Amino acid sequence: MDFSRVQLSEDDRAFQDELRGVLRSVVTDEVIERDRETGENFDEGVHLALAERGYLAAEFNSEAEGGFSPVRRRIWELEIGRSHAPWFHWPTTLMVARCLQQFASEELKQEVLPNVLSGHYRLCLGYTEPEGGSDVATCKTRAVREADGSSWIINGSKMFTSNAHNAQYVFLITNTDPDAPKHKSLTMFLVPLSSPGIEIQPIRTVDGDRTNITYYSDVRVDDKYRVGEINGGWSVLREALNAEHGTIERDAQGLQKLATMSEHLVLLAEAVDHIAAVASDEDSVRYRLGRAVARIEAALSTPDMFGRVANAQTMRDVAPDLMDLMGTAAGLPAGAEGAADDGRVEYAFRLAGPAGIYGGTLEVFRNMIAQHALGLGRPNYSPPAKRPA
Repeated sequence: MDFSRVQLSEDDRAFQDELRGVLRSVVTDEVIERDRETGENFDEGVHLALAERGYLAAEFNSEAEGGFSPVRRRIWELEIGRSHAPWFHWPTTLMVARCLQQFASEELKQEVLPNVLSGHYRLCLGYTEPEGGSDVATCKTRAVREADGSSWIINGSKMFTSNAHNAQYVFLITNTDPDAPKHKSLTMFLVPLSSPGIEIQPIRTVDGDRTNITYYSDVRVDDKYRVGEINGGWSVLREALNAEHGTIERDAQGLQKLATMSEHLVLLAEAVDHIAAVASDEDSVRYRLGRAVARIEAALSTPDMFGRVANAQTMRDVAPDLMDLMGTAAGLPAGAEGAADDGRVEYAFRLAGPAGIYGGTLEVFRNMIAQHALGLGRPNYSPPAKRPA
């Protein structure tokens, strides 16, 4: 692994300075405070402002198509994280948009993609179901094709449809053949959330974020919103899941983002820096802070699904230790009188729990590592055998 610094050209440095200036102007203290209070992880003003400057299109397109170069793409990712922009919605939209580019009809691409790149259409995920857990292939939401073949009727529900209330479409997994094996019964749709029969209800997570449960009651969807082949949804979904899991093939330049959730560790690292400035100089304190820094650096240097686990587990291990160092005042949120470090540690502590769930639980990723990286067998989830009487 090459840890050498990248020497920026004058043009790339000018791009970085310009981007930092734009982010300072749109990601204001008021925007950050509102995001902390609402848990939206989205700000339409920020989203539209960055789209208007062409940044969304530049991230979507390849360099040959006028998009970011690898260096500028990495600058963009780093500066977005450092600015604390409420930005988790765009990577989801981007991931779905790339699936549409590959699998959707020309008619659907023309309807959706230009408005995605202008910032006016946002896309969310309809994967997990209330009783389905992390195995999205156990889908019970039904899509039944009408007799004339022109449309479908969808019934079911989805959990954790984050940002559905700020989105215009949901990328929805449905079951179109209940008698088929589970990976051969799925069909993907991009469903307009304005369709009659869709209900969005908010759910609050432990860290204060808003997600949603969505209900689909006799929702009529034109066949043009089908993405990919009928019962071929697993092939479509697999591409999106690889992107979400961070298990995509890497190029040789080493400039791609190493693993998902790395932005979360930026927040944790900032908390460590601020605590180091005010904590006592005792040997035990220095040891614990040094250990935290070492854990963060190791996690940030770990790629792919291994890094996904390292990032979330580091947050879960380090944040409680930082709170212990700061005492009871560390339990107060940002803005509260007497809050240690203006609530940075408290926020990181609350974020640490869901960080090990988003995009798949740590247990799922550990099983993936065991099977696909270490060559171990599939986990046996059957109940333990009863002992003979």
